[in-house]
Amino acid sequence: MIESRDFLYPTKWLAKASAGERVASELRMRIISGTIKSGTILSENKIATDFAVSRSPVREALKLLASENIIRLERMGAVVIGLTEKEIEEIYDVRLLIETFVFERLVKMDIADLVKELSKILEMMKVAIKYQDADEFSYQDVLFHETIIRAIDHSYMLMIWNNLKPVMESFILLSMRVRFKEKYDDFTRIVENHELYIQAIETKDREKMIQSLHQNFDDVQGKVEDLWMSQQMLVKGVEQEND
Repeated sequence: MIESRDFLYPTKWLAKASAGERVASELRMRIISGTIKSGTILSENKIATDFAVSRSPVREALKLLASENIIRLERMGAVVIGLTEKEIEEIYDVRLLIETFVFERLVKMDIADLVKELSKILEMMKVAIKYQDADEFSYQDVLFHETIIRAIDHSYMLMIWNNLKPVMESFILLSMRVRFKEKYDDFTRIVENHELYIQAIETKDREKMIQSLHQNFDDVQGKVEDLWMSQQMLVKGVEQEND
């Protein structure tokens, strides 16, 4: 049975999750981090034993992960596919498409309440940086962007976001944990990027919006290889702790 201290996904984020979602969240983190390698065969029975659950939640978890294309379902289990660098880049491509669309809608809206809410979230991000809490920073970072998307009340755009969120959230969480250890000074720039987001929304300045999007997404896409290497560093750290 897996001990709680060995979990990569924050257990405090799972208070309202089903047993299947809990299993999926942890397996997703292990697959994306590389702790569970591509090509690994996942057994329903072994997963059920490891997580101390019945096979029903395991099946639910595997179906969720299959819908995200990180595993392939097989009889009585699954085969791990994992994520390629190209797929990680594509995730950010989709985020860029979503947020570009959202910005254009925000230009025509009353955004006073949104600006206040984003400013509060940014302050929480700063607190997380101060206390070097990578998990809380990641949570607030995802919430920041989700708040922007929810503001336009577009059901299909939100559906795309929700489909993208689990894998993206896991990737951000793993990356931020390494950044806090290896590149703590980088968070000054990250905060400035989010401040620019808020300024762009508040002023409804399209040029500033474009600048904020490219400053965020071009920077991320330019560092895909760096972030991928960071994941490998995380895996080595996990392996060393388990030795």
